[in-house]
Amino acid sequence: MSIANNLAKIKSALPPHVTLVAVSKTKPVADLMEAYNAGQRIFGENKIQEMTEKWQQMPKDIQWHMIGHVQSNKVKYMIPYVHLIHGVDSLKLLVEINRLAAKWRKKVDCLLQIHIAEEETKFGLDKNELEEMLKQVQCDKDQFANIKIVGLMGMATFTDDQTQIKREFLHLKAIFDKHSQMKTDNCHLTTLSMGMSGDYQLAIECGSNMVRIGSSIFGSR
Repeated sequence: MSIANNLAKIKSALPPHVTLVAVSKTKPVADLMEAYNAGQRIFGENKIQEMTEKWQQMPKDIQWHMIGHVQSNKVKYMIPYVHLIHGVDSLKLLVEINRLAAKWRKKVDCLLQIHIAEEETKFGLDKNELEEMLKQVQCDKDQFANIKIVGLMGMATFTDDQTQIKREFLHLKAIFDKHSQMKTDNCHLTTLSMGMSGDYQLAIECGSNMVRIGSSIFGSR
């Protein structure tokens, strides 16, 4: 099937409240343009340099999501155009995003990445680190005037054990629900980003309202 057909098939099965991020990392601009011409406007990349090159070449009504691990020294390249940063996993990184956003006189939306998988290689905050970071952001609004925390993101363990994946997704949903009542100028959790090509249907059942799908749209890498 073509990229356009894959996209249509996935979109037809997604509930209306779920946002689809087409994960286009490593794919050529021609493939992204096929998805764009089929109506897709949200793309996710995991390398800032690659995302910036694509942003320069492609239509400017696209929302670019940074979905990979972010190095602080690369943040400056994406601040002018990035729509949402998924993987904020440290206060240091949040401070740097805010500093550079202030230089551009804009506010950048961020998701805090929570560690829910058993694999040690996955990045993310634990529950205590999350609570501490949210408290700091909400108490020091002047220091964080140029970011807005709009939700949480997490990746389940890479396993065929559906029970384990479901348990991890429900754990993240419980954390999200606990903090989603808080609402300040720079913190209002409305987005729960979990679920990829292999597990997005289960993630949606567990409460995800944003899924990151790559290979099911663009084919294997």
